[in-house]
Amino acid sequence: MRLRLLVPVFILFLCHLTSCQKPDEEFSEVSKIALRDVGNKLLLSNQDSTSLILPITKIERNKYQLQFQHDLAIEPDTLVSIVKNSFAKANLPDNYRIEVVQCLDHEIAYSYEIKNLEENSIVPCNGRNLPSNCYRIQVRFVETQNPNSIEYVSIVAIAFIGFGFLYRFKKSKIGGDEKDGSFFKIGDYEFYPEQNKLVYDKNEINLSKKECELLEILNENLNEVVKRDELTKRIWEDHGVFVGRSLDTYVSKLRKKFEKDASIKITNVHSVGYKLEVS
Repeated sequence: MRLRLLVPVFILFLCHLTSCQKPDEEFSEVSKIALRDVGNKLLLSNQDSTSLILPITKIERNKYQLQFQHDLAIEPDTLVSIVKNSFAKANLPDNYRIEVVQCLDHEIAYSYEIKNLEENSIVPCNGRNLPSNCYRIQVRFVETQNPNSIEYVSIVAIAFIGFGFLYRFKKSKIGGDEKDGSFFKIGDYEFYPEQNKLVYDKNEINLSKKECELLEILNENLNEVVKRDELTKRIWEDHGVFVGRSLDTYVSKLRKKFEKDASIKITNVHSVGYKLEVS
């Protein structure tokens, strides 16, 4: 399979894992469901099974508002218990702040804060009930991490690693057009390292052992400079005597063998090394 076909397949697989949905959107949906559950239980605690819970609104990031059709009385300890249970069932964060706001003057009639360390939570006025009135209940999640964030971050990390691998694979295989593991595509040429040859338009071009080794190294580092010292060490060390101009001579021979494709260049970076470029 060609590499360019692997990339969309990888993207589709990633979308399947994440349902192509951002964590913030899912967190918002779950929060609204949990708050509607809170509203229903508060109404039932008021022996009200008929009045409506108005649409849950997101008033800013990580802050939501619950509203009711009619007035209701609120017992702080009941409110604390209901919210805790509903949020726990929805697997929402246990760091949040609740405010009971009076509809007419927007004054805060009651508020409390829950933290994951219970001893740090602030829950005042238990037992002091709020009389029947028009109230809006607002919740702000102090800790913004949502329950799916760890999984999502892990998937994103895997995605970056995967794309990095594909990019490196593509670069090392020169365009990712390796067919069966026996050759690599370099522009309009096919490079067969095991057979020491190039093929252009069905015509074979033989490579010497040194030419083949040199091309393999440059091919592994497409569009990157390979230092002269690295090339000479890897090609000539332990393989005989190295003459000062040997590297330049073999580069010149390779250039001539690629002369039929103007998109291929072996560039000399002065005093540094050589770079194989395919445009």
